[in-house]
Amino acid sequence: MVSAALGGTTSSALARVSIGAARAAGVPADRYVNLLGLAARHLDDDLCRIPAATTNRVAEETTVRIHWTELSVLLTRRSELGSFGVWDYLVTCAATPLEGIRDASAHLAVVADDATDSLDVTEDGDRVVVSHVNHADLAHEAACAVRGYALGLYQRRLSEAARRPLVPVRVTLAAKAPRRHHALTELYGTRAIEFEAPTTSITFRAADVEAATPHAQPGLSAVLRRHAEQTLATAVPLRDWPALFRSALARAYGDGNPPGLPAVARELAMSPRTLQRRLDDHGTTWTEEVDSVRRAAATRLLRDTDLSVAAVAARSGYADARALRRAVHRWYGTTPAALRRTGPGSPTG
Repeated sequence: MVSAALGGTTSSALARVSIGAARAAGVPADRYVNLLGLAARHLDDDLCRIPAATTNRVAEETTVRIHWTELSVLLTRRSELGSFGVWDYLVTCAATPLEGIRDASAHLAVVADDATDSLDVTEDGDRVVVSHVNHADLAHEAACAVRGYALGLYQRRLSEAARRPLVPVRVTLAAKAPRRHHALTELYGTRAIEFEAPTTSITFRAADVEAATPHAQPGLSAVLRRHAEQTLATAVPLRDWPALFRSALARAYGDGNPPGLPAVARELAMSPRTLQRRLDDHGTTWTEEVDSVRRAAATRLLRDTDLSVAAVAARSGYADARALRRAVHRWYGTTPAALRRTGPGSPTG
């Protein structure tokens, strides 16, 4: 149901939880602060999608400090109800916890990278099995931590839906068996944990998850599903460094007030010289990038508004109408008036 355009990214909410866990574990900020997508502006924006490679790296840095089982527990404890917005309430506001986890399964992309992870729910007689599928190596500690965390998160949300602790009858983890796993025993509330299993799953009694949710409201789940779909439709993926840079440049570009290179460099947590080197590495320059933003702004204003050419020039950062006319001729080989006649929605060439 989610566009492939979001593949390879996770929600900014998941990144916030991951960074919170890293800080709690004592990971020095300089080990992750400059990773792609972790500028405060992106982390605080719920529409931003952070590269999955970034959240994975944060987990890797954290498992250097603490065992993966401890990270699973830490991530679960930091995932208070509401941390993941609409996804959380899909689980807790449905008619039954089972219906809620099915809705959450269908909309896992709101939180995670559904190109690599999936949540499956199956019924097996008087049991309901909630599985988290991720194909990373069993020996990869960060991946093991994420699997353990996923099950802890599902159990926590189902318990919050039921308004009472739901104790699983069985837990299986596609993870290398640790020497000690008391942290997971405490997390799940059971000793029935199987390691190096073919699947990562947590099994509940059907009666526990099929009971009516105490605070369910008729029709609310449908509203939440639509909201989840709208969240995905309007999300902004930040997959690579050029995308991150252009996002920062576009935000900093005000009407008639193009930003300076130092200001954008500060937002990206790097020096102006480093920013220039990065641009050079990607085959572009600051001047070319600013010109591209000006071109988009001027073209939109000419086609979509009735502003005079002089006003468009002022709003898109040109000294006067004559400078804008020269720029339009360079871009399109025509005049602002002729470009305006092409109307809204026409190709920019």
